[in-house]
Amino acid sequence: MEVTSVQNGIIIDHVPAGTALKVLEYLKIDPARTKLALIMNTDSRTYGTKDIIKIEGTVDVDLDVLGFVARTATVGIVRDGVIVEKRSPRLPEHVVDVITCRNPRCVTTVERGIRQRFHLAHSERQEYRCDYCDEEAKL
Repeated sequence: MEVTSVQNGIIIDHVPAGTALKVLEYLKIDPARTKLALIMNTDSRTYGTKDIIKIEGTVDVDLDVLGFVARTATVGIVRDGVIVEKRSPRLPEHVVDVITCRNPRCVTTVERGIRQRFHLAHSERQEYRCDYCDEEAKL
């Protein structure tokens, strides 16, 4: 199998093994409409195994969403075949309209048009809770 290098685009590296498709879903990147390569369960000296996502072309990656879904990931910006910048996401304090509250009595499930807002309740456990009803988020 040959996966060529990206000439202009991004490389999302150090994605936890087996989660690349979930990362694409949360980032709202449609694999059917985007020129990309997924390398899944490849060797990693640091993590044992990892996934890598290579995307050719201009794509905006929300680092807060990436930090929420794949905290260990790094984003390399590629121009003319060279990585010109590296970014590391952080665990965001708040996420908006990324996940939905599962509490059937929450105002966000009853009322239309209310944004889904969650706050970081416990950073070590990566626990997020609904701003409205305090329900714990389930990924």
